[in-house]
Amino acid sequence: MDNLTIALDAMSGDFGPRIVVPAALKALDHHQNLKIILVGNTSEISPFLSENHPRLTIVESTSVITNEMKPSFAIRHSQGSSMRVAIEQVKLKQAQACVSAGNTGALMGLSKLLLYSIPGIERPALVATLPTIKKGNTVILDLGANAECNSEMLVQFAIMGSILASTMSDITKPRVALLNIGKEDIKGLDRIRAAANILKADERINFVGYLEGDELLTGKTDVLVCDGFVGNVTLKTVEGLIKIFLSSTQLMSKGNSIFAKLAGHWVQKKMANYFGHLNPSHYNGACLLGLQSIVIKSHGGANQNSFLAAIEQAILAIENNIPERIASSLSSVLPKSENNQCLQKF
Repeated sequence: MDNLTIALDAMSGDFGPRIVVPAALKALDHHQNLKIILVGNTSEISPFLSENHPRLTIVESTSVITNEMKPSFAIRHSQGSSMRVAIEQVKLKQAQACVSAGNTGALMGLSKLLLYSIPGIERPALVATLPTIKKGNTVILDLGANAECNSEMLVQFAIMGSILASTMSDITKPRVALLNIGKEDIKGLDRIRAAANILKADERINFVGYLEGDELLTGKTDVLVCDGFVGNVTLKTVEGLIKIFLSSTQLMSKGNSIFAKLAGHWVQKKMANYFGHLNPSHYNGACLLGLQSIVIKSHGGANQNSFLAAIEQAILAIENNIPERIASSLSSVLPKSENNQCLQKF
C-alpha cells in the first residue's frame, strides 16, 4: 500500500510521550511506508527523540485532556488539546487515522463532532478483536464508548460487528451473539431481549443467541454484542485474570531448587505456547466503529508494546478501508430511504 500517515496523541494516557514516542519509533522501523505525526508539547517529546526522523513530524498542542475531566467539560475546553489536534489531523486529511490513550468519553465525543458518524449509525462503538482459546478471533463491542445502550443501538452494533468480522476474518456468515446472564429467552434485561427478537427475525444476520461471560474466549461466536458498561467491565476482568495467570507461570520458574526452576521453566514454556496469544498487550487498541474515519483508543496504562499494538490496529484498519467497507455494506443493509429512520425500523 502507498504511504500511511497516523496522528498520535502523544500526551495521552498514564505515561504520555515516555510510552508513545518509543512506540512510534518502533512502528516506523517495522513499516517503511509509515509516517507519524506526534501531537503534543515539543519540549516534552524531544527528550525521547535521539535524532530527527525523516518520517516523523511534531505538531504542537497547548493542553492535555485528562482522564479526570468530564467529557462534556473536556469537549467544551478542547481547543488546542493534543487529543483534538490529533483528530483534526484526520479531519484535515493530513492523517488517515488517529490513536489516543486519553479520556474515552472525550475521544468519543470529539471524534463524532469532528469526523461524523456513518449514516444510519446512532453512536459509534468501541470494538476490538479478541483472541480465543482455539486461536481464532471474536469481535466484541461495545467496550466502553456507550455505557447505556438501547435495543436499537445493540442491533446496529451487531450489524457493524458482523460486517467487520466478515471483512477482517473473511467469514461469509459471522455468528453473532448477545452477552447475557443466561441462554434462555426469558433471561436478561428488556433491551437485550428486544434486540434478540429483532436479530432473530433478520435473515441477513446469523444470530446464534445469547452467550454467557464464561464463554467469552471459547470461540463459540464471531461477534459478541453488549453495552459499553458491561463490555468494559468484562474485558478488563478477563484481561486482569489473564495477566495474573501468565505472571503466575513466571513465578513458578523462580523456585528454590534446581528441580523447581526446571519444572517452572517447562510449565512456563508450555503455558506460553498454549495461552501466550491471549496476552492483553498483544491486542491493545479498540476502534471507534461507526465513524467515517479511523480513530483507535489505546488503554491508558499501555506500555510501549501495547501502544505499538494500537498503532498496528490503526494500520490494519487503514489497509482494509474499514470505514468505507462498513458504510458500503451498511447502505445495503439499511437502504438510503431508511437511513434516517433506522431507529424506527429497529
